[in-house]
Amino acid sequence: MIERDDMTFPFSEYERRVHELRQRMEKRLLDAVIISDPENLMYLTDYQTTGYSFFQALVVPLESEPFMVTRKLEESNVLARTWVEITRPYPDTGDAIQMLISALVEFGLAGKSIGYERNSYFFPAYHQDTFHTTFTKSRLMDCFGIVEQGRVCKSSYELDAMRKAALATKAGMKAGIEACAPGVTENEIGGAISQAMFAAGGEIPAVMPYVTSGPRTMIGHASWEGREVQPGEHVFMEVAGCYRRYHTAMMRTAICGELTDSMYKAQEIMKVALSHAREKMRPGMTVSDVDNMIRNIISDNEIGAKLITRSGYSIGIAFPPSWDEGYILSLFQGDSSVLEPGMTFHVIPWMWGIDGDKTCGISDTFYITETGCGSFFEDVEQNFTLKSGQPASNETSIKAVSQNKKTKKSETPA
Repeated sequence: MIERDDMTFPFSEYERRVHELRQRMEKRLLDAVIISDPENLMYLTDYQTTGYSFFQALVVPLESEPFMVTRKLEESNVLARTWVEITRPYPDTGDAIQMLISALVEFGLAGKSIGYERNSYFFPAYHQDTFHTTFTKSRLMDCFGIVEQGRVCKSSYELDAMRKAALATKAGMKAGIEACAPGVTENEIGGAISQAMFAAGGEIPAVMPYVTSGPRTMIGHASWEGREVQPGEHVFMEVAGCYRRYHTAMMRTAICGELTDSMYKAQEIMKVALSHAREKMRPGMTVSDVDNMIRNIISDNEIGAKLITRSGYSIGIAFPPSWDEGYILSLFQGDSSVLEPGMTFHVIPWMWGIDGDKTCGISDTFYITETGCGSFFEDVEQNFTLKSGQPASNETSIKAVSQNKKTKKSETPA
């Protein structure tokens, strides 16, 4: 390992992560592991690239020096970003799995017990088939979760990175809310969010913001498609700022007109759910306990709304196609996993189907402390933002006319 001082975290943080990984390997009787998940590569080495659709892997032996197998172009990321000293790159015309096998043989791992991430998006079935049929001398085992066990509880360094991501989230959401008005397109709102996130130091998130308005809020995971916001409609926004691949997320809702009784009730129910989560989430509580608490609050409503998903998920390092770590830990019923200090969750008591045709949301990203729960967004207003029901241009004209009237009145002689 090359000790360097220009990575996201201190070198000692990466030493700790590799050391703890090897402890887990030893317990599972593994001589080496092949790590191909982009988030896990980032966690262990600080390696990141947008070219992760090409096969790449970090091989961590139990005792000897780790090495990486990457596409030749991506070797530059290994050299520029990570502590890894040994690389075995393959050309675009080469065979990635053959290079992996050759490197395993070269470094004395043939015939050993080797773990690999069987469910990694980027170690596809055809690659795994080739690996199994060609590398027959070793005992190959699925080691999914062996790195994630270390990722689920964030260190103080990681929490600091997430605070920086939260600055981008807040800037983006503020700009998005300010942009909401009748006559404005969802694209313009999304553009305002994105520009503000990046200007605040945010980096490219795993997923761009979700922006939907009016009836389109009923479409799951939809985002801007050029629709103009109409007078009286609401705009649903979900934003995740990113810093060094660490994310924090929040949902907010703006209403371009009056706040109806049903939307007010939805707002208050979601605020109660978040307040209870903030007050009650603590070490020792189970995932199922949290989900039941939030789900019971949301379900007790008279406005036809439902919580049709999990009530939250772990969040932290992410690459496309998703900003969450829900595959590590999600808040849903029947899971007896226990909350521990350092866990971070995007808690989403959002309400689908208000009055049968509206969806809105208020959410927060929480971190578990030694005694309770903290928020990355405790200084952000949770109430729906009420905007003028007039089109943006008309609203400006009305303000201008009003100001002109005041000016003329002040200029009139006594």
